[in-house]
Amino acid sequence: MSPSVSDSTIDELAEEVRRATNAENTTEAIKLALMHELERLQRQRSFEERNAEVMAMADALGATDPQFDLKRFSDEMWKGR
Repeated sequence: MSPSVSDSTIDELAEEVRRATNAENTTEAIKLALMHELERLQRQRSFEERNAEVMAMADALGATDPQFDLKRFSDEMWKGR
């Protein structure tokens, strides 16, 4: 059964996708657009997943030095410039 949509905006978007993808017809264009959107959503990772990866990288660097003076380090780095 073919979907029936009576919305001029959707018609315009489907035609734009059809032209951009060289799809044979608007049905094929809609199919491609929906497939790509599903793929995009499946690739997305939650903030918690991405944050856990970053935190693991930070943990792998080791403990911080409580004696480290960032101001002095920065000043030394810029000396002579």
